[in-house]
Amino acid sequence: MTAATPRDVPAEPVRSRLGQWNSAVTSYYVLLGATALLLVIGLVMVLSSSSVESLDEGHSPYAVFLNQAQFALIGLPIFFVLMRLPVRVLKAVAWPALGAGVLLQLLVFSPLGRSTGGNTGWIYLGSFSAQPSEALKLALAVWLGVVLARKQALLQRWQHVFVPAVIVAAGAIGLVLLGHDLGTAMVMILLVFGALFVAGVPMKMFAVAGAAGIGVVIALAQTSNRTARIGSWLDSSTCSNSGACYQTLHGGWGLASGGIGGLGLGQSREKWSYLPAAHNDFIFAILGEELGLVGTLIVLGLFGLLAFAMIRVIRRHPDPFVQITTGAILCWIIGQALLNVAVVIGLAPVIGVPLPLVSAGGSALIMTMAALGVVISFARSEPGAAEALAARPGVVRRSLAVIGRARG
Repeated sequence: MTAATPRDVPAEPVRSRLGQWNSAVTSYYVLLGATALLLVIGLVMVLSSSSVESLDEGHSPYAVFLNQAQFALIGLPIFFVLMRLPVRVLKAVAWPALGAGVLLQLLVFSPLGRSTGGNTGWIYLGSFSAQPSEALKLALAVWLGVVLARKQALLQRWQHVFVPAVIVAAGAIGLVLLGHDLGTAMVMILLVFGALFVAGVPMKMFAVAGAAGIGVVIALAQTSNRTARIGSWLDSSTCSNSGACYQTLHGGWGLASGGIGGLGLGQSREKWSYLPAAHNDFIFAILGEELGLVGTLIVLGLFGLLAFAMIRVIRRHPDPFVQITTGAILCWIIGQALLNVAVVIGLAPVIGVPLPLVSAGGSALIMTMAALGVVISFARSEPGAAEALAARPGVVRRSLAVIGRARG
């Protein structure tokens, strides 16, 4: 037997690191870590981007940040409960959850409903306000997982694709469109397409549905309150610093002035009442201005890690319900993130969708955390994951071991 050469030595650590990425709990830890980092970055950027406007309105510079932090604290127990919920419980609550989501969405057309920015999508009860379409997204994703998994062997036939999945989903999206919320409706369409794709619906059906969906979006865009913005986006010659593309121009200027390393955290100029919605829909522009290309790439990389982990859950988990629901949530969160970034950099017209986990907005933050909690619960039930997690030494045991070694 020959002795190992120096060249052979580094191979083992490399294989060890690759083995860690192929571990049964890789999806779990990547999802948990990326979610936590995006949540922290979001809170920091909300504080930075909202402080000037809050002062200008006579409030504390921490007002919006504290509000967002409060919603994050509300979302955390929901997140931790859902990430430990068994898959069978999620299947059992799918139908009631969808019914509750539809009823809540109908409340926006009641006296409790309120319009914001031309969209009728909020309900108010005293000082409490919520956007029920965010809860409807998660309910629809879980419901589609149950229905399509049950009918997976029949999805080669049109009638089994449309009844009940497409019809019910179209009804839910229609309720959102009745409130003129085109951005949320587009995200829900992405969600439905993700569920159908993972379920194995034939591509020819996607071609027909895609053409019909594009036609519907174009028709709705003509009647929405964003017609001027869409027109100015299509014809850049009409853009001016005081016109419909004012927000897009200032978002681009913010990104451009950030350069590679940014102006520094808190040093944005656009947040000084130049860029509307700086702390929600256009927070990516402030992030790019203050943290530069490096900061934007880190955030995009974290969303990439979320996508990688969710795709890994889809590929590894044996339950079709888990696969389809994860596909729907993947297209919802990652699709919405890409749509938000596309709007900020001018590749899409301004349609009013927040950057998940980063933008200010209580309902969106809580339900995005809830959706990721559901996917993490799926990652915990991947083959071998439960055993690997159960075999971990507890925090107390690890702490005692460290103390013991220190004393020794």
